[in-house]
Parts: sequence; structure tokens; C-alpha cells
Amino acid sequence: MNGGTAGARGNWSRRRFVAVLGGAAVAPAVAGCDGDGSSGAAREAQEAQETATPPRPSSSTSASPEPAPSPSGPRPLYLGTYTSAEGGGKGIGVASYDPSSGRITGRGTITGVPDPSYLAIHPDGGTLYAVNERAKGTVTAVRLSDRKVLGSRATGGAHPCHLSVHPGGRWLLSADYGSGTVAVHPVEASGALGERTATVRHNRPSPGPGQQGPHAHQFITAPDGGHVLAVDLGTDTVYSYRLDERKGTLTEVAQAHTRAGAGPRHLTFHPGGRYAYLANEADDSVAVCAYDAGSGRVTVGAPQSTGAKADPSYPAQFAVTPDGAYAFLANRGDNTLARYAVEADGARLRLLGTVPVHGDFPRQIALSPDGGLLFAANQRSGTVSVFEVDAGSGALRLAGEPFGSPVAVCALPL
Repeated sequence: MNGGTAGARGNWSRRRFVAVLGGAAVAPAVAGCDGDGSSGAAREAQEAQETATPPRPSSSTSASPEPAPSPSGPRPLYLGTYTSAEGGGKGIGVASYDPSSGRITGRGTITGVPDPSYLAIHPDGGTLYAVNERAKGTVTAVRLSDRKVLGSRATGGAHPCHLSVHPGGRWLLSADYGSGTVAVHPVEASGALGERTATVRHNRPSPGPGQQGPHAHQFITAPDGGHVLAVDLGTDTVYSYRLDERKGTLTEVAQAHTRAGAGPRHLTFHPGGRYAYLANEADDSVAVCAYDAGSGRVTVGAPQSTGAKADPSYPAQFAVTPDGAYAFLANRGDNTLARYAVEADGARLRLLGTVPVHGDFPRQIALSPDGGLLFAANQRSGTVSVFEVDAGSGALRLAGEPFGSPVAVCALPL
């Protein structure tokens, strides 16, 4: 698979790229979206925990039942990993978190799901979806009531690294990094997936500087619900499609281009729906984007600072508070979280500063549904850091010691 960053990295697999940066050994048969082995004490502690609580041999899961969610009680947390990376996990991590303190409690593993590097939940909360980030890409559905794996479907591409569920709950959208393709699968009434209804490869424009081909990195639904947007790191482009909600087919309606070599990775919308924030992995920048719901067109603004001091540093993605007042950015390499004040109803970002993430290589971040906690999945340290978010200032305060989770690449708090 060709590379995920600009310049000399263009013909490297993303796992190999990250392994070289971190000096970590990685199983050579695995290539995908940034994977490498977790390290040291965190991995050893997790392995010890798994040894102490072995999986039940008669089931596809080793997770113990978690308490039913309540406004004040423990909430579910699911963790993505690479099962085929050195020191990786054994499947989807199952945990719970205290919404007041941020404390995470491990509750086992859903096995039988290979390389579940990114996770998404159905709008009704009943089914969990995971990419299977392998050369022959697939996506998997898991019923949460009994953690039964409902099966997998091929994406038609290589190394899927992102997926999301259309708000109507009838379609699953996925992005294949290795092949530069996006796919649509129907979601059945049971939550299981049907055969894909669309696969599109990003053939134009030509790959950006140092890239050997397209690298689709994200596929999401715009707030208006009528358009779906694909972010492609290899072509420096955000593609807008209209999704036919009856047939599950895609029609391209617009393209938005970053500056050459920016390497756009993830787009996160402001709650107002008119603006979104783009993390550019390759040139260590971010941009405010305007969005027009009528046409589906995205307009990319001028590049801005990530606040990172380390060189190199690779921004991963934004998270925006539910009230739209603050935005946070994960900086891999710099190992920080940047904090921005959101101004002019979403049209401006003002950098307020950065705080240490207390982990190594924050691959993904997510806010709890109420916005009170921020979770950072730290890939190389094999940890999940939790921060309390001050509602008035957006300040971040570490909530206890980071939780050990092998090769933590995704944290999904519900």
C-alpha cells in the first residue's frame, strides 16, 4: 500500500511510517492507517490484566456485562486497536467510564473482529460497527445487547480506516485509505450489514506532492443530511457526494481543494452546520471550512497553526464542544491537545494554547456526549487519557492516570 504523508513518505505504508518515527517493531504483514506496537509498562499492565481475566471459551466475546447506562452512573466506552500489530489488542476493547470523575474501568474484549481500528455506533445505540483495517478491507457489525458479531462485508478496497453511520440509520459509510475508495453498505433492521451498494475511487485530481495515489481517510454525513463528504489525504481534496437514500448510490457534486501537500485527514463540523474544521496531516496545519448545504460545496480557508512545537508533528482530528464554544485538536508527534476558542458563530478559530496529552501519539480524540470529558487514544503508549473540560473556559484537566489499552487508536464514549 502506498503512503499516507507527503514528500519522501509517499510510498510508505502508514504503519511502517509510524513505526519508523517511533522506533517500534511492527509485524511486516500489516499495513494500514498509522498502526504500530504499543510500548512498555502500559502494554505489560494490560497483558497482565488479560491474563488475570481470561476470555470465556464458549463465546465470541470475553467482555463481562456492563451496567445499564444512567444519567449519573457508568457509561459505555469502546476501544479500537490493531490485533495484528506487535503488542496489539485481541479485539474491540470494552470498558465503562464515570461521567463525573472520568475514571475508566476495563470490562473485557469483543473478540472475532480483526484490526478494528475505527468504531462507530448506530443512531439507535444497538449496533457497533468497526473497520477491519486489512489489505482486503471489510466492515463488521456487532450487536451490543449480547455482543454477538453479526458478520462482515467487503468494502471493495484496501485498508479501511474510517466509517460512520448516516443519521437515518440505513446506510454505513466507509473510507479505504489504501485504495483511495469510499463505500456504502445498507444497514438491515437487525443492525447487520448488506452487500455494498456503492464503491467510488478518487481518480481525480491527480495525487498530491509525494503521493502515489488517493488515500481516502474519512467519510461522513454533512449536518444537512443530504450530502456526504469524503476527505482524501492523497489528492488534497474534500469530495462532496449526494447519497441516494433509496438506492444507496453516490453522485459527486463538488470538490474542495487544500493547498498542495496539505494532506487533509479529518473534517469536524461546528454544531451550527455552516462551518467545519479540517486537520491537515502532512503540512501540520488546520483550516476553517465554510459549508453550503444547498450545493454540498465546501470552501477551504487559509491554513492556521496547530500550536505544535515539535518537528515533525501530525494533527489527527478535531473535537468540538456541543455548545460550539471550543474546539480541540490532537497533535501526534508534539503529543499535545490544542485548544481553540470558536468565534463568529463558527467562522473563526483562535488558538488558546496546548496541553500535554500525557501519552504518546494521540491518534484520535472524542468528547463524551455531554461534552464534559475528552478522551484521547494514544497509539504508541497504549493508553487512553481522559480530561475534564471546563464548560466556561474550555480548559482541560487530566482526570487521573491514563488507562492502559494496547495500541489504542480509537476511543468511543457513549
